[in-house]
Amino acid sequence: MSRETENIERLMNRKGMQFRDFRITPEKRAGEEGEPEGLIVKGVPVIFDSETVLFNMNGIDYCEVIDRHALDECDMSDVIFNMNHGGRVYARTRNDSLRLSVEDDGLHMEADLWPDDNGHRALYRDIDRGNIDKMSFAFTVTKEEYEDRSKEEQKYVRVIKGIDHLYDVSAVDIPAYDATSISARSAFEAESERRHAESEKAESRKREAERRHRLAVILRLKFMEDEYDG
Repeated sequence: MSRETENIERLMNRKGMQFRDFRITPEKRAGEEGEPEGLIVKGVPVIFDSETVLFNMNGIDYCEVIDRHALDECDMSDVIFNMNHGGRVYARTRNDSLRLSVEDDGLHMEADLWPDDNGHRALYRDIDRGNIDKMSFAFTVTKEEYEDRSKEEQKYVRVIKGIDHLYDVSAVDIPAYDATSISARSAFEAESERRHAESEKAESRKREAERRHRLAVILRLKFMEDEYDG
């Protein structure tokens, strides 16, 4: 199991976080006179209204769509940029070295790496060479809807309507698909358990109503029998 997957499982269990992956790209900017050029990494961690297949199980696609307004009330006041969802913090929104902006198509990120820092240069070099080309972001969901299209389109669709907290955007050294699947499956399994529980409650209420009805019929018959005997 990779460090990223281990960190994701730990954070899922501790805080109920979920994770999705996206691509990261490097960029250099000319510095002021006498200053070294700046090192920038960019990505678009959230794409709005775009259906993504998170995993496939038994021929059924499990898909996700993030609603255009899912970030309207999201707390992004102190998001960090790190590696594998742990360890050193390379940038953060609180000091404006990590910048997040909600655009028409999704959430865009841009992080400054410092050229006079060996660790920052090493991370940028790995991204620039393509050794690291993926990122993952951690978030928690407050509102979601599920659509069962299994009969028509062989898919289940989860629509995320509200994200309340974005915790980090993280460079990852191993593609995040496995970890993303862990998180996505957990969300779908939780919904399945909720629906099952609701079904069980509904069935229990139905059985109780039938029991009460039978009891009422028995009591009524008994009352009629007593009247007849009297």
